[in-house]
Amino acid sequence: MAEMVVEASMALALGAKLCRPKVVSMYPITPQTHIVERLADFISNGELDAEMIHAESEHSAMAAMIGAAATGVRTYTATCSQGFALMFELLPIMAGNRLPGVMSVANRALSAPINIWNDHSDAVSARDQGWIQIYCESTQEAIDTTIQLYKVSEDHNVLLPAMVCIDGFTLSHVCERAIVPEQGEVDEFLPAFKPFVTLDPDKPVSIGPISFPNTYMEFKKQQHDAIMGALPIIQKVHDEYAKKFGRAYGNGLIEEYRMKDAERAIIGMGTLCGTGRIAVDELRAKGEKVGMIKLRSLRPFPVKELQKIAKNLKGLSVIDRHVSMGFEGPLCTDVRSALYGSGIEVNGFIAGLGGRDITVDRLQKALLSTKTHKQGEWLL
Repeated sequence: MAEMVVEASMALALGAKLCRPKVVSMYPITPQTHIVERLADFISNGELDAEMIHAESEHSAMAAMIGAAATGVRTYTATCSQGFALMFELLPIMAGNRLPGVMSVANRALSAPINIWNDHSDAVSARDQGWIQIYCESTQEAIDTTIQLYKVSEDHNVLLPAMVCIDGFTLSHVCERAIVPEQGEVDEFLPAFKPFVTLDPDKPVSIGPISFPNTYMEFKKQQHDAIMGALPIIQKVHDEYAKKFGRAYGNGLIEEYRMKDAERAIIGMGTLCGTGRIAVDELRAKGEKVGMIKLRSLRPFPVKELQKIAKNLKGLSVIDRHVSMGFEGPLCTDVRSALYGSGIEVNGFIAGLGGRDITVDRLQKALLSTKTHKQGEWLL
């Protein structure tokens, strides 16, 4: 294994390269561009034996990914923000056709007004389209998650595409220390892709035909069962990876920090969790029994795991980097639903939109809000 200081975008490219995709479809958009630029370098200099498709738009990049996956090869792409939104029409098509593959998302705010900085409004807006979504806090986690998600996605009990989400600029353009596995190690962990079904002129099949009202719901039920069934598979693959490479992120779905005797906690996704640890440590030093829950898997949502970790809490403050206009943060809605009837006070906070800093004092304010029974608000 090679230890290096590397930009997170480069790290995602390295992680993807180690998984040996055969088709990389791409269209550049800030702050995702560095990822596919590096992959283009790897293909050009012979380090990666793959076909790079320079699509004319993100919509076309996703269409190419779908077509390639249907022929039975391992695929990869990356995007964010408006480009992600342009792909939206095709996201449920890839998932609905049960085609595996991995996409990196360098999360960036959706316009308008025009903003190139981080929040989760792009990927979270697509949480209902059948893709597995894992949110990463660090460069190392981004590499490791990419490798793991190929194995999850291609499992014949799953067969669904997956997103590796990292905060744009806040992580994508930050250089951190990371350990990059050797190719041989990844080859041992991640076997060659074995498609469940392929488009083959010699053995014709139909993929994505019309479904009438008497069958459509059955297809959707199977798809829902598959993504819910991915919960233990994500955990299993994570644990296998941890045993082989020595790095773990909670149980693969959710990670806790100083939760053993916590009475109040915050829950969030991505890089805000690093700041959250500092906020917790400072309040602990003042005698407050607080902790943090880091959610990795937004979809599938780990309901039982959250209930187990939060069962002794008096209050939980949810930090959303996205707002469902006209209601509240989507993560808050999920958490409230998961903990319904538990008696735990759940407060929702909107923070970090458009790259706004999520500071220690703001997170501490949220942490203590359930102590004063002050309802959630926008952390401006």
